[in-house]
Amino acid sequence: MILTLTANPSHDRTVALAGQLVRGAVIRSESVTSQAGGKGVNISRASIGAGIPSIAVLPAPDDDPFVHELLAAGIDCRPVHTDGALRVNITISEPDGTTTKLNSPGPTVTREVLNALTESLQRRAGQADWIVLAGSLPPGAPVGWYAELVSALSGCGARIAVDTSDAPLLALVDGLEVAAPHLMKPNGEELASFTGDDPEELESDPVVAARSAATLVAQGVETVLATLGPHGAVLVTADGAWHAAPPPTTVVSTVGAGDSSLFGYLLGDLRGLAAEHRLALAVAYGSAAAGLPGTTIPQPHQVRPELVSVRRLDITSGD
Repeated sequence: MILTLTANPSHDRTVALAGQLVRGAVIRSESVTSQAGGKGVNISRASIGAGIPSIAVLPAPDDDPFVHELLAAGIDCRPVHTDGALRVNITISEPDGTTTKLNSPGPTVTREVLNALTESLQRRAGQADWIVLAGSLPPGAPVGWYAELVSALSGCGARIAVDTSDAPLLALVDGLEVAAPHLMKPNGEELASFTGDDPEELESDPVVAARSAATLVAQGVETVLATLGPHGAVLVTADGAWHAAPPPTTVVSTVGAGDSSLFGYLLGDLRGLAAEHRLALAVAYGSAAAGLPGTTIPQPHQVRPELVSVRRLDITSGD
């Protein structure tokens, strides 16, 4: 079972354009779609689609349409009551796959809400194989809250994965010696934010990315899955490093691709696959998501890991 936390859930609205986005112009959209979203929610959605049980923990009013939508989709949603309407995130999608995101901050949470979320995760941790802490933090949450959660959930029996960015990511990295998750999933830009590497070089050069990811492994993180956009992903553990190149994909929307990649890795782990096959499944899920509109999470029949090319990297010599 996969237990997820979406600390800052959102109603994700995708506006699909017929042409290029032009600043200051009046543009008519081809379509507008809306879906209950957030990184943890996307993981739970993918999990249910693959037949893996999942529980989604998140802050929300009990009667919010967000909660009803997840329940109707078969997702076991366990909201912790908070005041204020959930945020709305808007994605503008152009025909060539370029996406522009407008993310709102979300309602402010209190320490009482954060404590209740922690307790909700702790109550269910014993049932879980993986706990996924994902996304941005809402206003009112300290930047080090994910690090607090990793410490609070250590020893629960489940493994912990974290996917976040900006200040919460930096705070997590700063506290790795005290509380290191089992898995971290940064993208290239996020890796560069704490290693000092050039983001473009890091994303385009798997060896540079793997070396950067290895710094996290050296600080106690068991596994690092670093997604590199059109260049695939690298996987780094104490046993080695691998790079996976994605299959040819017509990109429709990159929203949710990273979440799908993380789920693909977790699914491979639950299936007992070897490291290179877990990575192939991760990249296959991410590529499938990029070929779908909006925040659509791929179903298993849309995922083609056999088309993903994986090679082992030697990050000591640079090849």
